[in-house]
Amino acid sequence: MSEEMGIFETMYNCRAMRRLDSREVPQAMLEKLIEAANQAPSGSNTQNARWIVVRAPEVKAKLADLNRIGVESYLAPLVDNPGSLSHQSADKRKRMVDAVVWQKEHMHEIPALVIACMQFNTKPTPAMVAGANGSIWPGIQNLLLAARAMQLGAAPTTLALIDQQAVAEVLGLPETMATYCLIPVGYPLGNFGPVTRKPLSEIMRYDQWSD
Repeated sequence: MSEEMGIFETMYNCRAMRRLDSREVPQAMLEKLIEAANQAPSGSNTQNARWIVVRAPEVKAKLADLNRIGVESYLAPLVDNPGSLSHQSADKRKRMVDAVVWQKEHMHEIPALVIACMQFNTKPTPAMVAGANGSIWPGIQNLLLAARAMQLGAAPTTLALIDQQAVAEVLGLPETMATYCLIPVGYPLGNFGPVTRKPLSEIMRYDQWSD
């Protein structure tokens, strides 16, 4: 597929890519991703989304350590209770877990880690952080679609950001900023393909909900 993918083709083939090559992604391409993210809407058009592109090995290593802690906590229930993701087949669940584990072990080698943040006027309360979700996630989705259109692999994760204070120290954030998502970006080691989603008959109704 070329870079000139149509928007629907891009969306329908924007598979999460966690196994990424270690070769460098050109700075111009990374900046194009952030430009795309910056086109997204925000509440009252405040445009308070902020983006940190981490390339320095020592900073990536610290984020990788935080991600390792988050991933191991996330995976523990799956090991003890493999049926906890009952909406997935055992084979699909294993492939997903294997990819998450691979990313945990190689995150420090991924060429760029993009951190999606929000800037507030004061130190945000948990309610303020939660309320700003609608102003940051559209930009994250724009970035993911742009990455797919540019033949780059990406997949958002929040597992590395569980300890917000530790993340803030690693990134040198002021107390008026909060982090929402970490997006590893690089050239995919696997193949792109269509995403698998539930049918409209299961997730859509007109006017009122009914079974």
